[in-house]
Amino acid sequence: MSAFEWPVRVYWEDTDAGGVVYHARYLHFLERARTEWLRSCGYEQGHMSETTDMVFAVRNMNIDFLLPAKLDDLLNVRITLSECRRASFTVQHGLWRDETLLLTGSAQIACLSASRFKPRGIPEPLLSLIQDGVRA
Repeated sequence: MSAFEWPVRVYWEDTDAGGVVYHARYLHFLERARTEWLRSCGYEQGHMSETTDMVFAVRNMNIDFLLPAKLDDLLNVRITLSECRRASFTVQHGLWRDETLLLTGSAQIACLSASRFKPRGIPEPLLSLIQDGVRA
């Protein structure tokens, strides 16, 4: 299965006083990559919410911090799909600096009604795209 990749630059605002990425900022990097993956598949989240009453929300996340990222690093987030169900999917994340793996993680993403925040099925053809795996 192919991976979707998204570049991320570490800015001053992402770091602590020592120039190391603050742990919560990694979530921003991963979220942006998942959003861009959906956009690359032809699905913009704001548009989906307005036109199909659907949003995606993180239900569960697990992160393993292996090595720190630092100010001005150019990083690469890699996403692969590990599971897809009718109303949710799980992706695996890797955050890389060149050939060095800095972080691994997984996120279970639930499909919800935008108006009621209740679970709902992922509509076709998006479900088929997700089931076919992450597309670059």
